[in-house]
Amino acid sequence: MPKKLSSELLRRLRNEIPIDWLIQHLDWPHKRRDRQFVFLCPCCHESVSDIKPSTNLGRCFRCETNFNPIDFVIAANKIDFLEAVDFLSPLLK
Repeated sequence: MPKKLSSELLRRLRNEIPIDWLIQHLDWPHKRRDRQFVFLCPCCHESVSDIKPSTNLGRCFRCETNFNPIDFVIAANKIDFLEAVDFLSPLLK
């Protein structure tokens, strides 16, 4: 039987776990370039990226991929959606 996830849980995972904090928590390659938070894209492995704290999204400008926290964990850890939700859920406050 598939696991039923509430829309509230998914909303919280996308919005309440800061993407920059998550990237650091995963010990994913990243750095600050002036005021820009640059991370290695888990899809194309380039560092032409940035985050937008107001939307809690990361963006790779090379492969044009957007990442919310769930998407990033899926790509970085090479896991499926439910595994990413299980990974992220304990990180909620």
